[in-house]
Amino acid sequence: MIELKGKNIVLIGMPGVGKSTVGVLLAKRVGYAFLDTDIYIQTQEGKSLQALIRQHGTSGFCDIEARYMTSISVKAHVLATGGSVIYRPEAMKHFKTTGVVIHLGIELTRLKKRLDDLDARGVVIAPGLTLDELYAERQPLYAKYADVTIKTDVLSPDQVVRELSDILIGSY
Repeated sequence: MIELKGKNIVLIGMPGVGKSTVGVLLAKRVGYAFLDTDIYIQTQEGKSLQALIRQHGTSGFCDIEARYMTSISVKAHVLATGGSVIYRPEAMKHFKTTGVVIHLGIELTRLKKRLDDLDARGVVIAPGLTLDELYAERQPLYAKYADVTIKTDVLSPDQVVRELSDILIGSY
């Protein structure tokens, strides 16, 4: 069991794993507000993630993302982060001090069925890198920062929320 005491619940994981879907449902379940950080960045910048990545490159986008993530100053929120948030330690340090970090895990084969156009989604991926390579690159980082990992492969979003609620029970 994890004690929340007003801390944020920060969802990390690969694009397409269901962070936003689970985040909305979890926020309703625990009585928290919800913030999708990708939408937050797009709103603040007035551009899509794809446009920002094209304009600034992957590293530049990650710098922009980290700047916004470290500026988030909320309590009792469920935050659905972009999959690339783990590339900037300062962003993850901020989230670790202000919340509980939950990694929503997914097997690569299932992820491939969910993701079709990485560019259209605004996924931070180095030129020439395959989804397999991106997955392999990110998994150790998700594991490094996660307080808890939930495997989502055979679970519906409601089932993921129930599992998370069991872990967080009594803490809100």
